[in-house]
Amino acid sequence: MNTLELIFASIDELNLDLEENEKITKTEETNLFGSGDSLDSLALINLITIIEEKIEEETGEYISLADEKAMSLDESPFKTVTTLKNYINSLINDN
Repeated sequence: MNTLELIFASIDELNLDLEENEKITKTEETNLFGSGDSLDSLALINLITIIEEKIEEETGEYISLADEKAMSLDESPFKTVTTLKNYINSLINDN
């Protein structure tokens, strides 16, 4: 499973529901949450849900992205595409 491709596919799916000026770009540096051109909390939840579903489709396992571990980290795993990719990879490797 290529985590970056999975995130980008999820962004494509989310962008279908967003207004043109709200769509997010697909780069590893894209801010997702917390600063700059980032998602509102509802759009972030939708993105997380889409990603969780795609991970389950790929692996056959459900992995929760928004759990205590994510909330207790010093740097939010939802800050950028890169931080999210690294967090997902760490969760998959822990399983």
